[in-house]
Amino acid sequence: MLPLASPAQSTLTLDQALQLAQDRSHQLPAQEAAATAAREMAMAAGQRPDPTLKVGLNNLPFDGLDRLSLTRDFMTMRSVGVMQEITRGDKLAARSARFAREAETAEAARTVALVHLRRDTAMAWLERHFQERMVELLQRQRTEAGLQVEAADAAYRSGRGAQADVFAARVAAALIDDRLRLAAQQVEATTIRLARWVGPDAQQPLGECPSLTTVPAAVHDLDAHPSQHPEIALLARQQTIAQADAELARRNQRPDWSVELMLSQRGPAYSNMVSVGVSIPLQIDPRNRQDRELAGRLAVVEQARAQREEATREHLTETRLRLLAWHGNQARLAHYDRTLMPLVAERTLAALATYRGGGGSLGAVLEARRLEIDTRMDRLRLDMETAALWAQLHYLIPAERNAAAVTEQ
Repeated sequence: MLPLASPAQSTLTLDQALQLAQDRSHQLPAQEAAATAAREMAMAAGQRPDPTLKVGLNNLPFDGLDRLSLTRDFMTMRSVGVMQEITRGDKLAARSARFAREAETAEAARTVALVHLRRDTAMAWLERHFQERMVELLQRQRTEAGLQVEAADAAYRSGRGAQADVFAARVAAALIDDRLRLAAQQVEATTIRLARWVGPDAQQPLGECPSLTTVPAAVHDLDAHPSQHPEIALLARQQTIAQADAELARRNQRPDWSVELMLSQRGPAYSNMVSVGVSIPLQIDPRNRQDRELAGRLAVVEQARAQREEATREHLTETRLRLLAWHGNQARLAHYDRTLMPLVAERTLAALATYRGGGGSLGAVLEARRLEIDTRMDRLRLDMETAALWAQLHYLIPAERNAAAVTEQ
């Protein structure tokens, strides 16, 4: 038996649970940090390399009369210079763009993490909600079973009933007790799963369950706008990184030059020197180096494109199947409410009325009650399954994209 919450005790609504999970998450700040790091790298990659300071001592004698003299030999020079790599602007832009695409990918990954967090939190909250409803249902049935045991005992003592009926009523009550223990254990398990997302607040009683009869319009339009799916959008961003790498490899086919200026000081009897130089890397085998690097990068682009296309088909199929199951479950729930539930309730009442009138057996009453309990529990399990599908669909697309889709319509 679960303790009842006092009226003054605060409750945990689904929206509050979602906000708590978002506030407690460490994955979201990690993705934000990754995006910030990539943006900073994009700024740095767009700058030319720092100049290189060069200091040297050239042509110093190490034997003879001028051994280790810095001034007596006309070839001895103390040099200081600076060298600058001249990186082309298009290559700098390509390097910067590559990290910019990485920042966008990190932001898309954060969106995926947020969607998964909200979905999993909602599923944990809803699972506990329906497990608690299962306990409430079994508690009501246990009360009725207890009354049935008392009635069977009274009938047996007065000689109007058989001892077998007493045992049958007690067995039925004991079976409900076992179900109650299992249901209470399930409530504790769902509380632990909910605490994974919301922390100690999972111990609070839950608030009112929101309406689970509609899902965002953007989910229905996902076939027309697959990029709304966060995981498909993430794969598309990863493809842009591969394309940026390929563009950078294409720019690297042309080497960067370096320019050097050097001042050389000689002895007082000799003139000082100035030197200017240009360094050009020689690509002596571009077919097996630069061209193969570009070909490899282009192959990665094709790999990313193919993976995105395959994942798009998979995610869209999963969404269609979930929508189909959700709509089908709603129809089944309506059938339960319109037909099955009234029928099993009427059967129980009819069996009970016949038994009280002396024309039926207690076994028929217990069988009818057992069927009613099973039907109500099946209906509740179906409701729980439908709620899980609702959570997967409702939190499939970020709220801001849902709002944008409604605005476009």
